[in-house]
Amino acid sequence: MRTSIATVSLSGSLTEKLNAAARAGFDGVEIFENDLLASPLTPEEVRDRCADLGLTIDLYQPMRDVEALPAEEFARTLRRARHKFELMRRLGADTVLVCSSVSPLAVDDDALAAGQLARLADLAQDFGIRVAYEALAWGRHVSTYDHAWRIVEAAGHPALGTCLDSFHILSRGSDPRGIEGIPGEKIFFLQLADAPRLAMDVLQWSRHHRCFPGQGGFDVAGLVRHVLRTGYDGPLSLEVFNDVFRQSDAGATAVDAQRSLRLLQEQVGLTAPPAPVVPTGVAFAELVTPDAEPVAALLGALGFARTARHRGGKPVDLWQQGQARVLVNTGTAARREGTHLAAVGLESPDPAGAARRAEALLAPVLPRRRAPQDAPLEAVAAPDGTELFFCATGREALPDWRADFPAAGPGAPRATGVRRIDHLSLTQPWHHFDEAALFHRSVLGLRAQESVDVADPYGLLRSRAVTNADGSVRIVLTVGPAPADDTAHAQHIALATDDVVAAARRFRAAGGRLLPIPANYYDDLAARHEFADGELETYRELGILYDRDTHGGVFRHCYTHTVGRVFFELVQREGGYRGYGAQNAPVRLAAQHAVRALTGG
Repeated sequence: MRTSIATVSLSGSLTEKLNAAARAGFDGVEIFENDLLASPLTPEEVRDRCADLGLTIDLYQPMRDVEALPAEEFARTLRRARHKFELMRRLGADTVLVCSSVSPLAVDDDALAAGQLARLADLAQDFGIRVAYEALAWGRHVSTYDHAWRIVEAAGHPALGTCLDSFHILSRGSDPRGIEGIPGEKIFFLQLADAPRLAMDVLQWSRHHRCFPGQGGFDVAGLVRHVLRTGYDGPLSLEVFNDVFRQSDAGATAVDAQRSLRLLQEQVGLTAPPAPVVPTGVAFAELVTPDAEPVAALLGALGFARTARHRGGKPVDLWQQGQARVLVNTGTAARREGTHLAAVGLESPDPAGAARRAEALLAPVLPRRRAPQDAPLEAVAAPDGTELFFCATGREALPDWRADFPAAGPGAPRATGVRRIDHLSLTQPWHHFDEAALFHRSVLGLRAQESVDVADPYGLLRSRAVTNADGSVRIVLTVGPAPADDTAHAQHIALATDDVVAAARRFRAAGGRLLPIPANYYDDLAARHEFADGELETYRELGILYDRDTHGGVFRHCYTHTVGRVFFELVQREGGYRGYGAQNAPVRLAAQHAVRALTGG
């Protein structure tokens, strides 16, 4: 189906919004009235600009407070409408959105509302325009889609239909199954938005917290299925009011919006892009650093050994312990950004298929300069710039990235009990959090868990994990408390071990520094749980944190000091524990702030 986006969903001038929508592959736009009023372009110039970009103008919006008014007020409304319809003719738009009234002058009289909307439609028809009547969730007398439809049906005018908006329907908890009772030809427009589940005033919820389908908690796909069963064949259009989107780069937001609609169309059976190829493990994590010495010291203390260097002469070393592999890259990029987690290798049963899926979902495929003997690896960029490589480690008939690292290191790593990478935590730029969650769901086929708020000493962190079914791939996406808060940009690599106490002791004995945890934490832990003799004292000594879930699963974990933007975590899971110790995160964050204050970094 055709796709459209409301200009209110994007930041910038009207021209910038139109350019972004066209570049992202949208077929049309909804022109929000304020965008036109603030533009130096005439309606004719906007029409021509859209035509040059290949965009249709699918809707002009909104007209407010139109129906169920006293006669003299409705006469003023018709005068205003005549001016708007003349403008729309110049603009080349043939459908206008009319929102259900919130005016204190409006009366609760469906017959009056139907009659006045019919008169408005008469006037619109003279200009070749259709009127799409929409129920606002906070409408004074009309606040549900079925009520709006009853009024449209009673009016019985060919130029009057209804507009369905997923936010207004789902935020009120209305049953969307009733949509199937509306004839498809009378659904003049469909607007889509998702939203997180929030307990707040619906108007403020709508104005500030909408998001693209797949980023929130609404069943937008289910609603669209009901709409399609009516025979509706208009565009799928996004109308998203979101404070972050309106401050973000319009180009990136438009691509994120288009990706959400491509996933939605796949979910409802309208399209069949390449199927998701869900990753089955983490092949490697790549650190880029301007100074290999502190990174090497940290990895060595954790029990890793440098086992190989890239055979092509690239300044990249492979450090390994069990199935946990870390690449250390001292290339030129490190001088600009310091030590950071720049790339992740994901085990894939079909790397080429994963790349095709990524490209179909608008993930930027990364060109890779490589020597003829280098392993051909497909790679894409995540929204935060992290490079994701699709790997087939040890699979016959498929290129193995390890061939680029012939064994030439000093020997096997020490046996410290680290088995593999348990999870990765990537702090997102403040304006990419929802985009990142949708990217990992749609492109990689990972499951997104509920978003969690974590208290930081200087604000709130949002955190959301994405995983595969068996937990062999776990990525935690976080966003800091403020756009300019550099202290929130740490990333970390969690390493799985069967005995975190032994691993922590070996790390400390090898010269590693563990993050000190305040004594008050352990006093509280003693009040909440019972421990064996000496157990809590051991945790206190080593800075090990503890969590237990409602099913009896246990999580023990501790942290290293940070190098650049990166620190490591040693984790031990027991009894099917699948979380990340979220209730311990505030303590960890406070401890890291305290260390920064003492060390100045």
